[in-house]
Amino acid sequence: MDMHAAYRETGSFRAAAEICGTTPKTVKRSVLDAQAVEKGQLPAGAHNYEAVRDVVVERVERTKGKMSAKRLLPIVRAAGYEGSPRNLRRLVAEVKAEWRRDNHRGRRPGIWSPGDMLVFDWGEIGPLFVFCAVMAWSRVRFVYFADNLGAESTMTALARCFEYLRAVPKTALTDRMGCLKGGTVAGLVIPTPAYVRFATHYGFRPDFCEGADPESKGLVENLVGYSKSDLMVPEELSVSDLTGANAKGLLWCNEVNAVMHSEICAIPFDRLAKERALMGALPQLRAQIGKLVVRKVDRLSCVRFGSARYSVPNVHIGRQVELVAQDGRVLVVFLGEIVAEHLLVAPGETSILDAHYGGPRPMPTRAVRPKTTSEKAFCALGPVAESFIKGAAARGMTSLKGDLEELAQMEAAHGRDVLLAALERAAAFGRFRAHDVRSIIAAGTGIPRPGAPGEALIVELPLVPTRSLADYAIGEGS
Repeated sequence: MDMHAAYRETGSFRAAAEICGTTPKTVKRSVLDAQAVEKGQLPAGAHNYEAVRDVVVERVERTKGKMSAKRLLPIVRAAGYEGSPRNLRRLVAEVKAEWRRDNHRGRRPGIWSPGDMLVFDWGEIGPLFVFCAVMAWSRVRFVYFADNLGAESTMTALARCFEYLRAVPKTALTDRMGCLKGGTVAGLVIPTPAYVRFATHYGFRPDFCEGADPESKGLVENLVGYSKSDLMVPEELSVSDLTGANAKGLLWCNEVNAVMHSEICAIPFDRLAKERALMGALPQLRAQIGKLVVRKVDRLSCVRFGSARYSVPNVHIGRQVELVAQDGRVLVVFLGEIVAEHLLVAPGETSILDAHYGGPRPMPTRAVRPKTTSEKAFCALGPVAESFIKGAAARGMTSLKGDLEELAQMEAAHGRDVLLAALERAAAFGRFRAHDVRSIIAAGTGIPRPGAPGEALIVELPLVPTRSLADYAIGEGS
């Protein structure tokens, strides 16, 4: 029997369900829908949200599939919707799926030409930033670490990447980085003048993705995540040691570029060797990046940078030199040649290299400069006399000045060699008065001569007769 007829006969949903072999809820829904159709309130088989479907469709199209059911609920309530939020979510999901199906971009897989495209982007973990670049055809990967995302860091990383590839691609593609974007006109990105000069120097074409379109550079997006999980986290790289981080990054690049790539089924280095012939050659000089820092080498053969002092070979005193700070180092450049390289030091400190001054720093000396007639006469005896004066001054002999004339006159009485020997012995024992030197001369040459600690004691021993061991052998009659 029909559910409607059974309900009319019995007047009970449960009884009609037992007759028709179904559930009371099914009978109730069918009967109530039929009654609503008769009254013209709801079309047959329609849901309670059909009356507001047009409102939902209009809002989804206006927001390009972005508006949520939560935001739509107050709007459809005002339009007369009395259903549950759950039913509305079903309607919104259905309308969004239809809108996406009709408004799909029709993306196709990328087909890359050898030597044509380099894709690059930045990633970060805390204060440490990683620059990632991929050659689209050969899949050669490159990473570089920095402590900021500025234009200077980006162009420095690009220069390092070109040097790693030993060639320049035709196009460099990235997203709309604020450090490289000078503005937009009609949806097109205008690169900054500095980036244009950099691209002109290396001979590549700068290109930018469409807005909010990371899929167009998915190659490098995958590399950013891979470098974080495979390099930055396991190696525990830190922004405090960028030089060490970049050294580890270079080893990592050499490792991953020398093994089979799962997508192209080839070794990236092998493919790079083939496409390098189609790429541009590196310029002879690296491009000037950032503001040029010029310093004049002072009389101390140093330059100041960041409130610190760095030494330069003394042949450049008075010349204008250029300073480049990168990777925790300061490079001093003169006429395109690096003439000095220092580790970056804190403000107020000094970095000195002995080679810039011709050797290690000598100990300070105080020369003997005689002024009076007696001083000149005594110093004429030579280095021994100067050592005698320095030793007396170090011992605080304030009466030495009055004894110099008497000491100089001893040469005429005893001879130059005897006087020099006496002065040398007096200085060794710390006796600096004139009568002390006279006593040493009077003692003559028989006095012992002290030796330095550790010298071997050589003594002539007397010779005695010796016999062989055979003379001590026990005979038969013993």
